[in-house]
Amino acid sequence: MDYLIDTHAHLNDPKFSHDLPDAISRAEDAGVGRIIVCGYDIKTSRSAIDLASRHESIYATIGIHPHDSKSFDDKSLAVLAELSARPKVLAIGEIGLDFHYDFSPRPDQFAAFEAQIELAGSLNLPIVIHSRESNPEVMQVLRGRLANIKAGVFHCFSGDEDFAREVLDAGFYIGVDGPITYKASEKLRRVVAMCPDDRLLIETDCPYLTPIPHRGKRNEPAYVRYVAEEVARVKGTTVQIVAEQTSRNARALFGERLR
Repeated sequence: MDYLIDTHAHLNDPKFSHDLPDAISRAEDAGVGRIIVCGYDIKTSRSAIDLASRHESIYATIGIHPHDSKSFDDKSLAVLAELSARPKVLAIGEIGLDFHYDFSPRPDQFAAFEAQIELAGSLNLPIVIHSRESNPEVMQVLRGRLANIKAGVFHCFSGDEDFAREVLDAGFYIGVDGPITYKASEKLRRVVAMCPDDRLLIETDCPYLTPIPHRGKRNEPAYVRYVAEEVARVKGTTVQIVAEQTSRNARALFGERLR
């Protein structure tokens, strides 16, 4: 079986400080051959790169999360541009808008999101998009910049089928996480059922969004298998086929840097 790729993990989170080597080993044992560790500020972007430099199976993305947009400035942009040259950096992200918490003022969120999209375009890198209670606004920003966007994924997709069609029509991928295993997530399962096989990615977003049967505990990359199993059930196929297809999709999105 082709290995699974966890396309969005936060092994750079302090919750992994006590057992990181074990978590990586458990992922390998579960058939997870690649883990993409996503930065969400400058510090965690650097730590994602450090992890990627020390582990063959790990790759990195770099970016400023909307929660931290209030601290974004020209210096941040320059640092991200510098870090992007590291050999295992795959994308700019996670970036976007979050109107659920509004930890940063919305004008700051828009400014950071737009600037990082422009940076990604100038570097010919894809983007990893965070959109929470902000789907219309995120799409408005993206539509105005599609010519400058190489590719991208809506991480932890949280829209309905109509919004999924907008996302797909605009050329983006859909990232699916642990909530697909939750009883209340019928809307997400409908999205997965209608999504073309070549536009789906599987993620954990660990240490968050732990799938059943481990819900309530810390999430980790090994658990992306449960996401793959539920995708396979919804699609009426096998975990092997889901692994093969979503791995191809990840390489199509992130390019030749992902080996």
